Amino acid sequence: MKILITGACGFIGSNLVNDLLNKNYKVKALTFYNSNNSIGCLSYFDFKNKNNLEIISGDIKDNHFVDKITKNVDVIFHLAALISIPYSYVAPKSYLDTNVYGTYNLLNSAMNNKVKKIFITSTSEVYGTAQSVPIKENHQLNAQSPYAASKIAADQLSMSFFKSFNLPVTILRPFNTFGPLQSSRAIIPTIINQIIDDKKIIKLGNLKPTRDLTFVKDTTAAFICALKAGKKIDGEIINIGSSFEISIKEILNILKKDFGYKFKVVQDKKRIRPKKSEVYRLFASNAKAKKMLNWKPNFPGINGFKKALKLTINFYKENQKISKEDSSNYNI
Repeated sequence: MKILITGACGFIGSNLVNDLLNKNYKVKALTFYNSNNSIGCLSYFDFKNKNNLEIISGDIKDNHFVDKITKNVDVIFHLAALISIPYSYVAPKSYLDTNVYGTYNLLNSAMNNKVKKIFITSTSEVYGTAQSVPIKENHQLNAQSPYAASKIAADQLSMSFFKSFNLPVTILRPFNTFGPLQSSRAIIPTIINQIIDDKKIIKLGNLKPTRDLTFVKDTTAAFICALKAGKKIDGEIINIGSSFEISIKEILNILKKDFGYKFKVVQDKKRIRPKKSEVYRLFASNAKAKKMLNWKPNFPGINGFKKALKLTINFYKENQKISKEDSSNYNI
């Protein structure tokens, strides 16, 4: 079995590459081409079974390129996307180009090349602020940012290929994944990197929103369980989340009380979303993932979160140069 992973240079993508190689799968890893010849987060792994890894660079917006790389591939995990919500306010069309048209290219090429299985990576941002909790897969969709709108469009387009052309698509919808190698644009590394830089005053945005924070190893484990689930999940949309809700303010309290950090927080207006665009609550139901994927998080609840947070802090302490870098725009 040969597996293509788009967005392999990103946070979740690179972890998934590593975990699949450790299970002896053959992996073709697509990284976003850049003039520095950087492979992003992949460069931080010492991969086992390197003979099973092929790294290629390119752009999913190029339909001819996508058609070429999807030949002789059995399975696709599609993670390539523009993900920065603040930048989606600045350049929304670029999100359509990559997240929608890039996904179209992949779906069309997968169909033409008779790929046996395609996993589309969605995001909990498609739900907007929760109207009911925990959020099930049939929760209404509500785009509160151009990024979220582009991901809803990509999801709907993917489902249309399943319904219209019987393309074997499954949508995996991770909630807020965190862990080692995550870009400093995300809330957990934003906090951690300011703390380990020994800043006594850290700058953050809104502290009230709650998130369902899931450790990256749990997210990639769910992806691999989906791979093993086979055709029974064709056409399904499946949440990947810890089913544990915590606010940004509560995270700060844990860092102070459980980890002994001392700092004050000031509000940085640049880090605050427009009022109507802020997603105030995300809290996943993972019942469907447990049932259909035979998966459950290894870092559940408050204790699991603290354990995962400690692993993440230790990583950034040992790899402080990562906090100065922005690994890739192509990650989820």
